[in-house]
Amino acid sequence: GLDKADKQAVIEEYRTHDKDTGSTESQVAVLTARITELTQHLRENKHDESTRRGLLKLVGRRRRLLRYLNSEDVGRYRTLIARLGLRR
Repeated sequence: GLDKADKQAVIEEYRTHDKDTGSTESQVAVLTARITELTQHLRENKHDESTRRGLLKLVGRRRRLLRYLNSEDVGRYRTLIARLGLRR
């Protein structure tokens, strides 16, 4: 899983200002890191249904955060999508 240092690194890369820990951007970035990890895990453990359920919850949470950001500030939304390589 993501340890504290990994998470910190992700937040530092995506934060909107020095003291930021909880902006939509950093939340989505952290979720994306976890989603990527779980997706990889499920490729190797195709029958791990409890993990799959957790993954779907994370994806849903990320989707809601992105929908919110899109309605608040389309520019920030587009920038974030591009940086994370989402929406192909």
